[in-house]
Amino acid sequence: MLTLASAFLYALLTNRVLLVDPGVNMPDLFCEPFPEVSWLLPLDFPIINQFSTFNQKSPHCYGYMVKHDIIGNSTGSILPPFIYLHLAHDYDDQDKLFFCDQDQSILRKIPWLVMRTDNYFVPFLFLIPTFEQELSNLFSEKETIFHFLSRYLFHPTNSVWGLVMRYYQAYLAQADEKLGIQIRVFDTGAGTFKYVLDQITACLMKENLLPQINRGEPILSPFGKQKNIAVLITSLSPGYFEEFRNMYWEHPTVAGEIIGVYQPSQEEHQQTEKLWHDRKALAEMYLLSLTDKLVTSAWSTFGYVAHGLGGLKPWILYKPENRTAHNPPCVRAVSLEPCFHAPPYYDCKKKTGTDTSKIVPHVRHCEDVSWGLKLFDQNGEL
Repeated sequence: MLTLASAFLYALLTNRVLLVDPGVNMPDLFCEPFPEVSWLLPLDFPIINQFSTFNQKSPHCYGYMVKHDIIGNSTGSILPPFIYLHLAHDYDDQDKLFFCDQDQSILRKIPWLVMRTDNYFVPFLFLIPTFEQELSNLFSEKETIFHFLSRYLFHPTNSVWGLVMRYYQAYLAQADEKLGIQIRVFDTGAGTFKYVLDQITACLMKENLLPQINRGEPILSPFGKQKNIAVLITSLSPGYFEEFRNMYWEHPTVAGEIIGVYQPSQEEHQQTEKLWHDRKALAEMYLLSLTDKLVTSAWSTFGYVAHGLGGLKPWILYKPENRTAHNPPCVRAVSLEPCFHAPPYYDCKKKTGTDTSKIVPHVRHCEDVSWGLKLFDQNGEL
């Protein structure tokens, strides 16, 4: 979803049509966003069977062409009918020239661009002078870009939206307040990690996102209207859900709030391209987006999509180091935007390395990834 939004915005800026490789489950997850036309690439498209073979060593790769002087600004260059753009996290210096104005002048002449990426590269489009004015016209508030693009582009199929609405109506709709907690653990090994649980708990209590429990003599609350808080947890592991459920079942809160803790799925392991696994993942991103307050995990694209869809500024759990809970446990996001995890560090004009977070005031380093880039409204402060 992050990469589709990036590719769509790039297509808008360059007056191109965006076509999407349907892959395995795309038609089962999303409806067509544009009335009476399809954005899915036809299965008889001439080079669709070659997509899996494209890489940085392919003769069609732009970076490869630049490296071997096959394409460039010289008038004698023969422009191919299509070019492969390798913009994934492992791209090299030649691939990254995609983000330079002079290279964009070449790419504008190529009829077909085939792009593979796993990055949200929108922040760097703001560092390409050719696009600056149009981006300013399109987005007066720069930190709302993914929010608006995602609401425009992504429409879950009935099977996915049914999962969202049935769960929401059964467990969340009646709550006075809804808190989402998205937990992504990057350390290897299954189960529940105590240092992760301790960090989440510290964040929730420090930021007053959940009420304190009374560990003393139980106090029976009088009958009457009490605040009902629904806590939605998404995680591959069931352990974190069980810990919070048991904590608020076994102990009353100090002020007598009613706390319900819920977890839609407990898949244990990521199972990419399995249809029901992907449906549940997409449904859970939408469920998180429907909460009032949200806690997400650092570096997690799942969390970025959830808070972007909801227009929420989450509390981001810092990534633990050496299996130790980070202190402080979390930070409130300044911007709604996702983070570009693998940006170039290159000044295209000076042809030298540079800190690209210093070029314009609205593109700066992310709260959770110190080397990443993110869009901020200019008055936002980290």
